[in-house]
Amino acid sequence: YPLRRQRQMCIRDSCNAAESKTAYGTETFAMGLHKTEGNLMVAKRENSVILEESDHESTYEGFDPNSDEDHIVIAQYQNAHVYNSLFLASKIENQFKTRVGKKSNGVKQAGFLVLWKTAMPSVLVETGFLTNLKDETYLSHKKNQVLMASGIYRAIKEYKRELEK
Repeated sequence: YPLRRQRQMCIRDSCNAAESKTAYGTETFAMGLHKTEGNLMVAKRENSVILEESDHESTYEGFDPNSDEDHIVIAQYQNAHVYNSLFLASKIENQFKTRVGKKSNGVKQAGFLVLWKTAMPSVLVETGFLTNLKDETYLSHKKNQVLMASGIYRAIKEYKRELEK
């Protein structure tokens, strides 16, 4: 791919939730094959919200969030950008850990619908767990939101600088 296409990227950010109130920290996802049953179950749970949309069959071109096969297909679709997506995700998690001082749960791969059909490197950034009181309190303060956003910004600058070398 030409370098100018590789400079484009898609970043989504959100807050996480878990059944355990002790789960905390950040994690960044890139599209990928489901390496474990646990990853597949998380992707299915996250993607199941589309079933609440009245026109989900046409909007998502027949994608079934309960189908193992459909999750594998969307992971393969974005395979061309996996390396750069993982590279960007690692930069983001490194910033959260070293500059922001947050616990990093690492870079993970999953077939989340928000990462599907992007024609560029894409990541989903989970900035913390709203089911954890400390994470929720941290993220509710504007200063900390700015700190997290600046970590993402610094990671993007570093990613871009290294790609242009």
